Amino acid sequence: MNTTTHAPSVSFADVEAAAQRLRNRVVHTSLIENVALNERLGARVLIKPEVLQHTGSFKFRGAYNRVVQFTPAQREAGIVAWSSGNHALAVSSVGARLGIQATILMPSDAPVAKIEGARKLGATVRLYDRKTENREAIGTEIAERTGAVIVPPYDDPHVIAGQGTLGIELIQQATALEATLDAALVSCSGGGLAAGFATAIHALSPNTAVWCVEPEQFDDTARSLAGGTRVGNPAGRQSICDALQVQSPGEITFPINQMLLAGALTVSDEDVRHAIRIAYEDLRLVVEPGGAAPLAALLAGKLDIRDKTIGIVLSGGNVDADKFATYIQQP
Repeated sequence: MNTTTHAPSVSFADVEAAAQRLRNRVVHTSLIENVALNERLGARVLIKPEVLQHTGSFKFRGAYNRVVQFTPAQREAGIVAWSSGNHALAVSSVGARLGIQATILMPSDAPVAKIEGARKLGATVRLYDRKTENREAIGTEIAERTGAVIVPPYDDPHVIAGQGTLGIELIQQATALEATLDAALVSCSGGGLAAGFATAIHALSPNTAVWCVEPEQFDDTARSLAGGTRVGNPAGRQSICDALQVQSPGEITFPINQMLLAGALTVSDEDVRHAIRIAYEDLRLVVEPGGAAPLAALLAGKLDIRDKTIGIVLSGGNVDADKFATYIQQP
């Protein structure tokens, strides 16, 4: 962990303010425990199933906290956002609830369930090619032409603060169970969830080590933390974790994660498939690949957790039915 003392761009007070805005607007997902999983891992694992959140992922938290603060003029102008799926669904839902038109840029290879879900929520979906087009450039052009407000998936202080409400809930719920977390794990793409989550955990339970988890082929945060500066992923990499594929850590998120994270763990696609299957068999939860990464890290032995108490977030459950069927089949 980097011990720099520079003030972060998102404070715990920001996360607390987000929690107030989200009060009665967000699902306070339960903290669950499973005897079979605990026995399998030799640890006490407390699970935050954000698969049960509005639109099936944690992304609703950050999207709502950002959009609800729009001025009247901004609401009239609308939203433009880019996402492989979960942020798209969240922004589309928030826009529909608040009466704001949303235009969403989504990769053409995103899960069909996510693309159709955004459309059903009333958003205008513009598909792009991950390999040949730049989503940020397209979104910026639309915003400049129409006046729409960009709501990025992770590199925004209000989005980060909204995601941080997960950390507040986790610690409050663990405390109610008389549990002290030795570590907490979350999935990581651009780092918005990790940054907000770590901000809250550090404030409420400073002895809890926070780890983020990435696919092996998109380990930009792990390599950036190791090198002390943001680095990107080589072109052409692939992973079943569609929600965790980014070019590099966020400009805003990385300094926060550099300051607060214990480190970054990586998992293979096979590790993730195994975790999805265990989540289904033991927990009876449908978890998408990106959302299963923290559980995958525990099952693959990426962290010494024996006889410890660990909190994990299963961050999303938006997966195409045909792909999910293949994931839960025994190898």
